[in-house]
Amino acid sequence: MIIFVLRRLAGFAVTLLVAAVVVFFLLDLLPGDPAQFILGINANPESLSQLRAQMGLDAPAWQRLFIWIWDMLHGDFGQSYTQNAPVAELIGERLWVTLPLSILAMIIATAVGLPLGILAARRRGKFLDTGIMVLAQTGIAIPNFWFGMLLVLLFAVTLRWLPPGGFISWGEDPVAAARALVLPSLALALPQASILARVMRTALVDVQGQDFIRTARAKGMTMGEAVWRHGVRNALLPVLTLLGLQFAFLVAGTIIVENVFYLPGLGRLIFTAISQRDLILVRGATIVLILAVTATMLAIDLLYALVDPRLLSGARQ
Repeated sequence: MIIFVLRRLAGFAVTLLVAAVVVFFLLDLLPGDPAQFILGINANPESLSQLRAQMGLDAPAWQRLFIWIWDMLHGDFGQSYTQNAPVAELIGERLWVTLPLSILAMIIATAVGLPLGILAARRRGKFLDTGIMVLAQTGIAIPNFWFGMLLVLLFAVTLRWLPPGGFISWGEDPVAAARALVLPSLALALPQASILARVMRTALVDVQGQDFIRTARAKGMTMGEAVWRHGVRNALLPVLTLLGLQFAFLVAGTIIVENVFYLPGLGRLIFTAISQRDLILVRGATIVLILAVTATMLAIDLLYALVDPRLLSGARQ
């Protein structure tokens, strides 16, 4: 187990390092000058040169990369060009919106998708199976931002049950803050729940034909008992991998959904920073998103090993 965990931690560290290098150079290649954006198109060359030196933009790219990574390892993400505030502070404020939104969407997607997939597999070839798969395919095809608008029209405009957008901080009113995340989390969860239902159904249908299910039936178990006690656990292996990937899609999807619902989250912060050429803020926020996704994949790998102990024996070889 220790060797397995150490290998995964090493892969986690290498992934973050490679991602940091890629993010830095890709953003560095974008056209436009942050100093020019701040001072305006009519700024004189001397002022531009002084501001670029003050922002550290006159140093070679490799040197700026090394300084950026070294400072991040010490908790310093730099100073925002446009907002004149520490990047870490800005990111920390927005994470209190994005992370609860992504986690709530993942909980909803899992709570809806897995039971529907199990139910469809148990009723394979019947009307209920067909109906669930049609709904799942429809959920995959509908864009989450468009579904979010429909939710606003129904629950905010027509029924007036939930707010149409905006966000009140958790410190001011936790209940109002939680209510503001309901509709965007449902919009994010729809396609993910649909994908989970399809994958769970396919995996469980494959498992039902395995020898250990027939052995359990021969020992006197009903098909439902055999599937629940033995089939679901084995069918969860591909689903766990998918859950880690889905979290990445959920985090990425917040960039659009947060703008639709006017949520002051990390996705909206990145969108604004890109439009203002605030590269240091974009880099810091992007690295935090990559860190969250990579940490989730690491946790999924560890859960995968608990579900399938054969991975641990393979790590010792």
